[in-house]
Amino acid sequence: MSASTRAGGVDESTDRPRSWSRTFLQGALGLGLAAVLLVWGLPRVAHVTWPEIWKVLSGVPVSTALLLLVGVVIGLYCYTFTLTGSLHGLRHWQALIVNVAGSSVGNLLPGGGAAGLAATYTICRSWGFSRRDISTSAIVTGVWNVLARIALPLIAIAALLAGADSDVPRALKDAAVAGAVSGALILGTFVAILVSERAAVGIGQGFDKVLGRLFRRRNMSVKALVIDLRARINDIVRTGWLSMSLGLVGFFGVYYLLFLVCMHTTGVNLFYGQLFAAYALGRLLTAVGVTPGGLGVTEAATSAALIAWGADPAQAVAGAVLFSVYTHLMEIPLGALGWLAWSVSPKKAPIEDVAHAEPSHG
Repeated sequence: MSASTRAGGVDESTDRPRSWSRTFLQGALGLGLAAVLLVWGLPRVAHVTWPEIWKVLSGVPVSTALLLLVGVVIGLYCYTFTLTGSLHGLRHWQALIVNVAGSSVGNLLPGGGAAGLAATYTICRSWGFSRRDISTSAIVTGVWNVLARIALPLIAIAALLAGADSDVPRALKDAAVAGAVSGALILGTFVAILVSERAAVGIGQGFDKVLGRLFRRRNMSVKALVIDLRARINDIVRTGWLSMSLGLVGFFGVYYLLFLVCMHTTGVNLFYGQLFAAYALGRLLTAVGVTPGGLGVTEAATSAALIAWGADPAQAVAGAVLFSVYTHLMEIPLGALGWLAWSVSPKKAPIEDVAHAEPSHG
């Protein structure tokens, strides 16, 4: 349990059961909805039955299953470069534990990013990292992840056009337009804060005005927060941008190769640009907060895109399900191993605690 959880006194302890019950209810509802979408909705979207899907999945060789598992681990390890680049002093084995443990929690709850962030905070604090460094890392990696996911549909359209395929799905076009606009806004705001202190102050003041009208009782100043974050983020981006970028390229690149293996194994033989477009659409929809990791939504959208390009419905759904088994469900047992590894890892008092303890020894 983190120090912040213990610091709440009586009120914190009285609110904890209600918080746990709400979290449990949220998780149960999210997983229930995902099960309904997968068991009932997915076959109807693809106009196929589960016996047909299972027939395709039953033909997956054991060697392929092991290859996919190894590929998932390699992809997760690639992402450790993004984490180590954003949090100075974090080692790759620690980053791998943080990644799998946080992902396992996030994959069990709809909109599980907050739960994953809480897990990351707890683990990193136990290794001695300061609150400021952890929060800066979370912000920078969050921006990097958002920019990467919304860039995928743009790359997908380029891949389709390069393959002389003008049949670009409407959903992908809309995703690309939304990604381009939102990506430009996020990137522009982020760069402005980094480059210009004047712009950072102006952006902070603008948010303060908007929030001041919405919430009259507000103790936090966005302006002060932005100014404080600016110096920390500048340092991280200046020294870690290449590591963070290469980590994400490796992560999404390895997962695309796994997607190709899943499609080839289930008999989906389409042009690589079409396969990348379906993959990009699915990765973008993992951010849907209705179900954990967009489970049920991503498989339906991916299958629909593949079928629209001529793939056999049973094979398309089987490929999408097989990919999700390894990139979503498999992260849960891997996360359990991560939590176990963290429990036996050497712990260190957080920097703030050490700083407060030193004067007492003088």
